[in-house]
Amino acid sequence: MEKIIQACLKTIVEYPRSILVVLALVVGFFATWVDDFQLDASSDSLLLEGDQDLRFYKDIKARYGDDEFLVVTYQPEKDLFAAETLSHLKKLRDELSNLDTIDSVVSILDVPLLKSPPKSLSDLEEDVPNLLSPGTDQNLAKQELLTSKLYRNLLISSDGKTTAMQLNMVLDEGLKSLIEARDVLREKRLAEALDTDELIQLKILSEQIREQRDVYRRQNVETIASIRSVLDRYRVGVDIFLGGVPMIAVDMIDYIQSDIKVFGTSILLFLILALLFIFKRPRWMMISMLCCLVGLIVMTGFLGLVGWPVTVVSANFVALLLIFSLSITVHLTVHYRELNSLHPEQSQRWLVHQTLINKWVPCLYTTITTMVGFASLLIAGIRPVIDFGWMMLISMGTIFVMVFLLFPSLLVLLKRLHTKQEMDLTSRITKTLSQLVLSRQKEMVFVFALIAAISAAGITQLTAENQFIKAFKKDTEIFQGLTVIDTELGGTTPLDIIIEADPSFFNAYEKPTENFEEDEFLDMDFFDDETEEYDIGADSYWYNSFRLKTVAAIHDYLESLDEAGKVLSIATTVDVMKILNDDEELDTFFLSLLYKKIPQDIKETLFDPYLSADGNQIRISFRVFESYPELQRNALINKIKTDLVETLGLEASQVKLTGLLVLYNNVLQSLFRSQILTIGVVFLAIMAMFLVLFRSLKIAFVAILPSMLASGSVLGLMGWLGIPLDVMTITIAAICIGIGVDHSIHYIHRFRSEIKQQASARIAIEKSHASTGKAIYYTSVIIVVGFSILGLSNFIPTIYFGVFTAFAMLVALIANLTLLPLLLLGINSGKIKT
Repeated sequence: MEKIIQACLKTIVEYPRSILVVLALVVGFFATWVDDFQLDASSDSLLLEGDQDLRFYKDIKARYGDDEFLVVTYQPEKDLFAAETLSHLKKLRDELSNLDTIDSVVSILDVPLLKSPPKSLSDLEEDVPNLLSPGTDQNLAKQELLTSKLYRNLLISSDGKTTAMQLNMVLDEGLKSLIEARDVLREKRLAEALDTDELIQLKILSEQIREQRDVYRRQNVETIASIRSVLDRYRVGVDIFLGGVPMIAVDMIDYIQSDIKVFGTSILLFLILALLFIFKRPRWMMISMLCCLVGLIVMTGFLGLVGWPVTVVSANFVALLLIFSLSITVHLTVHYRELNSLHPEQSQRWLVHQTLINKWVPCLYTTITTMVGFASLLIAGIRPVIDFGWMMLISMGTIFVMVFLLFPSLLVLLKRLHTKQEMDLTSRITKTLSQLVLSRQKEMVFVFALIAAISAAGITQLTAENQFIKAFKKDTEIFQGLTVIDTELGGTTPLDIIIEADPSFFNAYEKPTENFEEDEFLDMDFFDDETEEYDIGADSYWYNSFRLKTVAAIHDYLESLDEAGKVLSIATTVDVMKILNDDEELDTFFLSLLYKKIPQDIKETLFDPYLSADGNQIRISFRVFESYPELQRNALINKIKTDLVETLGLEASQVKLTGLLVLYNNVLQSLFRSQILTIGVVFLAIMAMFLVLFRSLKIAFVAILPSMLASGSVLGLMGWLGIPLDVMTITIAAICIGIGVDHSIHYIHRFRSEIKQQASARIAIEKSHASTGKAIYYTSVIIVVGFSILGLSNFIPTIYFGVFTAFAMLVALIANLTLLPLLLLGINSGKIKT
């Protein structure tokens, strides 16, 4: 193997032009696919792989209605119910309704009113009045909207100053059918192996979904732009905000695109200036930038070729590609310049070849260990995190190959320039650090032990509970719209409580008994003698006056929770319908009559979202205050489940919670578990690799300590600051381990090389700091400043990602140039078994 590798390295140096031609062809091929590079910020991209709750969530959406709608909040300066304001609101509603991609608009102008003036059931069969109906009493209508358990804090705020319009979008039924068919095959694959035809069908479906989603995504972008164009014409004297999952997805894609363009460009410019400042000569900047650019084109083209979209999590892979590519080129450059200074008599070809020979082993192992770090993300269970792990795995391999082909091929064709080693600022810094290692050993041990203890204490404070609203800056429309909805219109995050019939109801069917009056039974012919049809009042489990009292008790319990915003259920419907019975309680006979005779549009609004067609399942819509300061999603979910069983007497099998809050909570809990699991796995894997590389358990353990300290420090700092883990900050530890271990490998490799030349451990440290230490310092400073640029993003998780990664790299730099040599010095009294 050694001979094969030596031959390959020699071939690169001897035939540089041929290598460059091959690279040009490869880059040209992948460049044709760069335009197909895609972004995805849909809610589906942030869900757990194989989550059973997701399947149930989709079933419930299919039964009770989809949540793919937009919300427009409308807060006028004048009285909301003034004729001028209502006219303005009507024009806005009508213009939005006329958009091709909007199926319908629900507002205070459209919802049925039963008390303005009071209506009977027979009246409703003829006509369902709303706020704009000719016979509607405006004062009574205002009072009904403000006091209605159905509309208050849903369509109108309790103070009557803010209202909302729900824009139901035209759904892509074709895409929905494709996803359902794909999910069936995916579920089957989890239970058993798919046959050849099924595997082909799954591949075809996945490709069709990708293509259809592209069309749907572009359509949503155009829809949001059209809606905003309409809203802009109505903002005079009115505060208007747009919200909803489709809008958030579109805006988040804009954030990702902005981060890729702005911060990718900013980091690129910084790298150019930094390399010019460090190496003084343009050739080193040009070679390094070409290596970075080639790797970037190949990877973005590859992602476009295979149809692999970048999500919120992997949005920073461009910056990572640049930084990891630069890390290898800086180490090659520093070592070449050192050889050039030490061997002025040698040719350019010899210097380049020797640089490759000396550096390919540490660079190979740094690449592999970095890949192991990112491979730890594959067990996260979250699709975008898994995809990010695979992207970086492939990227690291690509970067290594590209740099080791392009760097020597370009350099060997350039004229040799004599390099003189000078005592610059970096040399003075690394020399100072080496002197600290050699003279202040006890003090340094105490400092690092203290840092480790503080970090460990901070890690115990780490949580995965975070508020989605806090992912955005306060000046963004997402934040402002969500704030209005959360504080004025009954909460933001939906939670559905699904309650089934008692299992014994189906085993031993018993109709609920009531004290009906005899004449009530005599009037049953009101149903036109349809005695054989299913009577939901008499035959169902929930839709009768006896068990609706249980539903009302559950409803009241949920409303009593501090986290509760708007709560809606069939109990709300029954309460609203009391107006049709002179505000008297509704008995089962009247409930049956009501269900059969109520107009279809009212039924679709008041019954269908909360009661299954057979009456044996109820859905309670529970919206959570996202801004509630003590919100603990997991604790809330468990509390509701426990209380419904232990306090309200339901069977555990009857209760099922679903909705975006449950899915998001599953992601957060998986983040917490996988963070602990992945860090443990990656450290064990890297330890095993170090044993192979260094043939020493002591050195393997010493090599990993700086990275452990750096990753522990950043997690501890997050814990102390109360900043929870999210889908982006979970990747910091993997990145920190990857880069930190890279530095350790390079340093130990040089240290052992000096020891082999009969140098003492103290001299080996001084020489390692003067050479490899400078490369570590250069790359670390570039990484720290480069990631800090991400702190200017509009997306708060990106800011955290940039700032905390920069902090981790700073700790890794200090640890690799102080703690690592200190431990090496302490092994076997300064001598290392080689």
